[in-house]
Amino acid sequence: MDTENPELDELSAWLVDELHDVALGDKRLNRRLLTTGAQLAARPSGSINQACADWADTKAAYRLFANAKTTAEKIRAPHYRRTRERARGHQRLFAIQDTTYLNYTHHPATKGLGPIGTAPQKLSGLVMHTALLMSEEGLPLGLASQAIWARPPKRPRRGSEARRKLPLEAKESAKWLQALQQTRAVVPPEAQLITIGDRESDLFALFEQARTLETELLVRAAQNRSVCAPEVGRLWAVMGRQKVCGQLQVLVPARQGKPGRQALVTVRFAPVRLKAPRHLRKTMGDISLYAVLVQEEAPPPDSTPLCWLLLTTVPVHNFAEAVERIRWYGLRWQIEVYHKVLKSGCCVEKAQLAHVERLLPYLALLSIIAWRLFWMTLLARHAPEAPCTLVLAAHEWRALYAFHHRTQQVPARPPTVGQVVLWIAQLGGFLARKNDGPPGVTVLWRGWQRLSDIAAAWLAFHPS
Repeated sequence: MDTENPELDELSAWLVDELHDVALGDKRLNRRLLTTGAQLAARPSGSINQACADWADTKAAYRLFANAKTTAEKIRAPHYRRTRERARGHQRLFAIQDTTYLNYTHHPATKGLGPIGTAPQKLSGLVMHTALLMSEEGLPLGLASQAIWARPPKRPRRGSEARRKLPLEAKESAKWLQALQQTRAVVPPEAQLITIGDRESDLFALFEQARTLETELLVRAAQNRSVCAPEVGRLWAVMGRQKVCGQLQVLVPARQGKPGRQALVTVRFAPVRLKAPRHLRKTMGDISLYAVLVQEEAPPPDSTPLCWLLLTTVPVHNFAEAVERIRWYGLRWQIEVYHKVLKSGCCVEKAQLAHVERLLPYLALLSIIAWRLFWMTLLARHAPEAPCTLVLAAHEWRALYAFHHRTQQVPARPPTVGQVVLWIAQLGGFLARKNDGPPGVTVLWRGWQRLSDIAAAWLAFHPS
């Protein structure tokens, strides 16, 4: 904790603990990062101007992000160490990788942005690729890797064959391999690490790197690769010939205005040996994997049938193991929720900073704050009876209790995580009706901002 600034510890206990060993090369800069981080964490949906207490704090925050010593890598480094600490004791961990795009087209004054989207859209912004580390129960333990960059303004046009022959390090797809290597360094060696990716991660080089690093993969297939002996053919045809081993109900998340639904799917699995692509055969050999085909045979009218072909390095010998691999892939949806927290809850696309070099450390800090909001949401579902001191400082839970119960008398024993998260969600508009499910991240980030004001008022009237 920061012994030179005890008020900072009181106002942002979790953030001080998360980033206490940050090393920006200047003690005053370190303290300013914690102060600014606390202010942004208190009002994650607000701008820098709204989060800061006054003009002096606002100027100090802008100077912080403009300082060459304040880099995204230095801000994320202590968070990676805390992630590793939270990962200890887990036998199995999942690193969910995904790419999202941050749109700053509406901030034309920001320098250093690059193209995103298709050429006719004329959008500008940044590319963000993140690996979110999760426990087997589905609790986000923190970021294990993150890279944010701007694409060059003009990229040379190449045909498919020319793109295929480019060295991997010259391709944007190298992000998957770099994130895998960084994640492996964060995760304790005794834990089984399984990296999960969508169709974009179906890269032969990624399978090869996983074999080199002795780690596991679970990705959704996009390429109809050649399968070697004993069963020769193309991957989709080979899997379609396999015997159905069972049926399963799978949740299809809501997307593009269509509500979520349950889908009845058939399951097939088989070991496969994939032939290396022609341009990689001199450097890479064939790879043995396990494939699981998940197909919806009778989808509802006007619905796209669910169809996943999963490839994994983890053995699949029976229906129960195939179902477990499908459940693992279902965790991939969580990183999309995390991106929603970052964009909608923390409103990072509204940030107005003069240059990308200033935007990058800001995004690194807000990515950690977004993780914390997401973690708190899921912790209430996974460990509702845990003490609320896991998520709130003493003055925060006391202020919340007093406000919720309309009393000045607070109990000596802290309430549970489940109780305080429900109260915070109610501050954000959650109705807590009998048939309502658990509160989601949207009402929580709204409620968190109100709690910050309530807790500050509590401190003003209870300075002891």
